[in-house]
Amino acid sequence: MSKQNDLTSEQISKVLNAAEILIQLHKSGALGGEVMPEDANPALSKSTDENYLYFTLPMALNYQRNSYSLWESALKTYHDSETVDVFSPAAVMNMGVDVLREKLLKHKLALQPTKHPQIWAQLCQTFMQRFNGSVKNFFADCNHRVEIIKHDMNANKKQFPYLSGVKIMNYWLYVMEQYTDAVFLDRENITVAPDTHVLQASVRLGLITQEDIKYPNIRLMVSERWGVVCDEVSWLPIDIHTPLWLWSRGGFAIELG
Repeated sequence: MSKQNDLTSEQISKVLNAAEILIQLHKSGALGGEVMPEDANPALSKSTDENYLYFTLPMALNYQRNSYSLWESALKTYHDSETVDVFSPAAVMNMGVDVLREKLLKHKLALQPTKHPQIWAQLCQTFMQRFNGSVKNFFADCNHRVEIIKHDMNANKKQFPYLSGVKIMNYWLYVMEQYTDAVFLDRENITVAPDTHVLQASVRLGLITQEDIKYPNIRLMVSERWGVVCDEVSWLPIDIHTPLWLWSRGGFAIELG
């Protein structure tokens, strides 16, 4: 598999031109995306701890499943008086694993009856023990710097199950920018979140090959390559994520020429 710095200037120029077109198509609405998965939310005040937790805990369960279904389940769980307390780390720490499992499964927020509750409980434990149950405190402790947040999460992966993965961590930080009042001082360190759609779009643009996808570290390589491509433009790597995602999800119906 080729390395991220093997990109030729011609490749970079070609991918960059296509990316610019995609960004403009997205801004014009041509790629769709009027309703994104995370739009299924209870419209909490952006600055509250509750809002930060709402967009954090379900994110760790966002793998190998439909994102729209995940967030619809999260909203149903939040609006149900019998299950809303799963979004409170303090409450989760005081409920048994069987109760947590039942609450998470009720509206299919959790799909795996053992693994998903364990992930949820571990995250709640981390935020309670280290940050008094607050994601905002975590960001503050890291001086609102993505580099420090990522370093902490990578150094303590067991404390942040799945949320610390290359794909989910970057997309989570992007979502926090969009749906909370979080402001990161070095948002350039939020890289492309290489989910399945982003990988396929990257193949389509020639950033990687279809053969590359089988390699275990492909997600890291795609993030690094987009960093190289975006090195000399005004927008940042994470800004191309949604256009790539929508383009792939739409079956590449729009030809870029």
